[in-house]
Amino acid sequence: MGQDAATFAKQVDQMRTGAGFIAALDQSGGSTPKALRLYGVTEDMYDGEDAMFGEIHEMRSRIITAPDFTNAKVIGAILFERTMRGEVEGRPTPQALWDVRGIVPFLKIDKGLEDKANGVQLMKPIPGVEETLKEAAEFGIFGTKERSVIHEANPEGIKAIVAQQFELGMTVLAAGLVPILEPEVDINSATKAEAEALLKAEIKAHLDQLAEGQDVMLKLTIPTEDGLYDDLADHPRVIRVVALSGGYSTDEACERLARQPKMIASFSRALAEGLTKQLSDAEFNAALAANIDKIYKASA
Repeated sequence: MGQDAATFAKQVDQMRTGAGFIAALDQSGGSTPKALRLYGVTEDMYDGEDAMFGEIHEMRSRIITAPDFTNAKVIGAILFERTMRGEVEGRPTPQALWDVRGIVPFLKIDKGLEDKANGVQLMKPIPGVEETLKEAAEFGIFGTKERSVIHEANPEGIKAIVAQQFELGMTVLAAGLVPILEPEVDINSATKAEAEALLKAEIKAHLDQLAEGQDVMLKLTIPTEDGLYDDLADHPRVIRVVALSGGYSTDEACERLARQPKMIASFSRALAEGLTKQLSDAEFNAALAANIDKIYKASA
């Protein structure tokens, strides 16, 4: 499969200028049972890991095939590895997204977080990352997402987290994909605003070192100071700055995001809020359409 240059250029343009948001459909091993519980599927309703992942894939397929899940409002979607390798309506999921819906596919590549040190949680090592990136490119994946977490305004910790994000980003760029760097700031941090100021300075220093063509995306917590990341969004090496919902309710996340002129949403929990397996297709599609509309308006 893979990407040809014309498709890649079209996808870059959609990410850079498209109106809409990025759907995060990438809950992985640890967060899957929680995502399923919210979807109305409890642990006693499936037996074992394969059945659990079967249930979450059915949920994602239901979202992807819903009438309002198109590039009119959703410009990209982040997938979990199993979802990338799975199928939706008889096609590999990345093709079902791009060829049918016009939605740019991304892949979550991080393998979870290290224990907290210096006020942050770095990413765990990612064994075989080059092979995963090669496989992703063959599936027609456009870019990747990699998450780490900042809990407090610790300069040493934030320096380490940004350095790790950009190091992995260079590996992704070398594989011909576009990285979404995600150093999340915990919304409950007592030093959130201070951490964000440190984070912004570190990111800017690394962006200034990138060569032409080494373009990245950033996925950041909605900042305490409105417009804080506007000049990162304007940096020549940044395709787009997207916002994570970070545990805010859909309404609060959308209300905060609407005050950020140069950020668009990349929400997971907020997108799926109120969606359950027990809903009829008509009810499910209506609830999803309402969530999509709300997040789209906050991103616009």
